[in-house]
Amino acid sequence: MKLLIVSDSHGLRAELQQLKEKYAQTVDAMIHCGDSELLSSDEEVSEFLIVRGNCDYDRQFPLDIKQKIEGNTIFITHGHHYNVKMTLMNLLYKAKEIGAGFVFFGHSHMLGAEMIKGILFLNPGSLFMPRGRKEKTYAIVEKKNDSITTKFYTNAHEELVELRQTFIL
Repeated sequence: MKLLIVSDSHGLRAELQQLKEKYAQTVDAMIHCGDSELLSSDEEVSEFLIVRGNCDYDRQFPLDIKQKIEGNTIFITHGHHYNVKMTLMNLLYKAKEIGAGFVFFGHSHMLGAEMIKGILFLNPGSLFMPRGRKEKTYAIVEKKNDSITTKFYTNAHEELVELRQTFIL
């Protein structure tokens, strides 16, 4: 399973279109964790699994998505309803409740990936206004056999190699 994860693009269009063109044929899903500030009818988000963030006003976007991809249960949310700027505990409880092995979220604009109790939690950072780092980022998550690799890329599609992690299941 290979996934593209992006969040907090705040009105950017060309960048999302570029990601679609680059990855649509090479990933199993493209995920947007909210605050696109676009409409559900906009072409730039047409192929994304996308949730509604606190800056999104289109009610067509759901607050959360639970999705099975290649036999893996994925949970997607923006994070503002789970208080992610303070703790991941609320997301952990939700992930356990629904049996998710992957949780993708945004809201804080701070990239990060960690394994908690066998569940991968990943925030891809922001394509618009990153916090904690200067690079505008997105992520690629790849699960092969018993390992998960997370990679973060700049908006110029250069991998931040020092942030690459592999988790053994």
